[in-house]
Amino acid sequence: MFPSRSDTEVGVDPHRPDDHLDSAPVDVTQPQIGLRGIPIWAWRQLTSMRTALVLLLFLAVAAVPGSLFPQRSADPNGVTQWKRDNPDLFAFVDSVGLFDVYVSPWFSAIYLLLFTSLVGCVVPRARHHYTALRSRPPRTPARLSRLSAHMQTTLPVTAGENDSTERAITLAEGLLRKAGYRVELYSGPGWSSVSAERGYLRETGNLVFHVALVGIIVSVAIGGSFAYTGQRVVVEGTTFVNALSDYSSFNPGRFVDGAGLTSYSLRLNDFKVAYQLPGAPGAGQAGDFSANVTVRGDDTAKKQDLSVRVNAPLTIAGDRIYLLGNGYAPTLSVRNARGDVVYRDSQPFLPQDTNMTSLGVIKVVDGMPEQLGLVGFFYPTQGTLPSGAFTSIYPDVINPVLTMNVYSGDLGIDDGTPRSVYTLDTSGLTQRTGGKTGVQALKLTPGTSADLPDGLGTVTWEISSSAAPVKRFASLQIQHDPSSGWVLGFAIVATLGLFAGLFLPRRRLWVKARPVTDGIVVEYAGLARGDDPTLQGAVTALAKHHARQYHDDRPGSENR
Repeated sequence: MFPSRSDTEVGVDPHRPDDHLDSAPVDVTQPQIGLRGIPIWAWRQLTSMRTALVLLLFLAVAAVPGSLFPQRSADPNGVTQWKRDNPDLFAFVDSVGLFDVYVSPWFSAIYLLLFTSLVGCVVPRARHHYTALRSRPPRTPARLSRLSAHMQTTLPVTAGENDSTERAITLAEGLLRKAGYRVELYSGPGWSSVSAERGYLRETGNLVFHVALVGIIVSVAIGGSFAYTGQRVVVEGTTFVNALSDYSSFNPGRFVDGAGLTSYSLRLNDFKVAYQLPGAPGAGQAGDFSANVTVRGDDTAKKQDLSVRVNAPLTIAGDRIYLLGNGYAPTLSVRNARGDVVYRDSQPFLPQDTNMTSLGVIKVVDGMPEQLGLVGFFYPTQGTLPSGAFTSIYPDVINPVLTMNVYSGDLGIDDGTPRSVYTLDTSGLTQRTGGKTGVQALKLTPGTSADLPDGLGTVTWEISSSAAPVKRFASLQIQHDPSSGWVLGFAIVATLGLFAGLFLPRRRLWVKARPVTDGIVVEYAGLARGDDPTLQGAVTALAKHHARQYHDDRPGSENR
């Protein structure tokens, strides 16, 4: 235990309390929180502004995997490709939700905690701010000279003038009102003053910013329940109808059943790509993509010729249509040994490199003794590697070649298990060409045919008289989000509130006047909430303008 000061010491400095210690303090026993106090303590920690900022940082960090890993809602083909490239890691990455980041439990927990924290923080602050707006500016401090920004001057008094102090304060009140301050007059024995404050818009901006963040979270949560995203691969000359059955993949919100989609159709007339010519800088790079489409709405007689470009989506009846990718879709037909056509379609081949070497799969399920699977590689401009393998040396169609390996057996379609049209599970199938079979892979050029092994039939690369040697396809994403406008609006409001909170100073100014024998002494002082490097300049400017106006307003000054 440390002794307290003696009565003699206390008498030396009456401003110190009787229990003040000059040496180290005594041990303090903290009160126990108890079971009832733990929830209160936890709620106060959660609703503090520091916690809200930490959660906001966590939310930003948690969103990073959404840009590093393909998301099922936006790029299901990318998820399939990632699984093919990383079969050992796929199960773990999928189990922690990195392919569905924005609907994962851990991401949802973060933004729900952030929402709770913001609401619990904003509501009490709003009540306090409302009370502060209705309150009077504080009384003038007794010793203005102790404030960080202070000036003092003596103003003269005209002979016979009795109200110089009141006149000086009235002039200061007018100047401060014009500058946007809230003012209040105070007086005491031998002095008068005006107290002014402004900058509450700074706190208003902070509140608006946080309310807007809550609005963004609510808009995303509610809008996501009524939003949907779908993907569709459209080949030149074919039409996409905005119906659930016509989507390649469809990811609906919680309250979307797919029955109420807006009626319209979109036909891909042609897909144009401009490549840099060989020998030029950046040879083979695409300079521009354009999917030229014809759109028809409910009124089938009315149509619009439009285009979809990268970073320039098309808006139709509230749906945003984005161009995600493109490739080639050679038109192939398969005939059996009797010459009957058992397959004919323009099958999209997925690009595998920058020169558009593309992989595609043909599945023939009927009309043959066995089901056939054809795995093909398309080379827009065929070249040869030193190993003798084919490759594409330029992405445009100059020397197109198609090679195919043939597999036979049960393709796994008849059991009802969903299968991707872009992949073929060759386990359990018999390879008929290529590889170790000793039979060369089928090789096709536009307009030619190749015989299937064992006399099963033929494969033909067909060319339409009005088309290029090979058709192109466009990969489109159709996105409907009714909350996008609300999110944009709240984002703009949040930005304005943030600017107000950062750049509007919160300060108080005082002007105090008291008469002396040779005039009146006027003190100017200011106090800022937070860092305000312009405070002293504001006090100096007020003193200068006030002194000038005081001299100009003196009785008889107009005669001088």
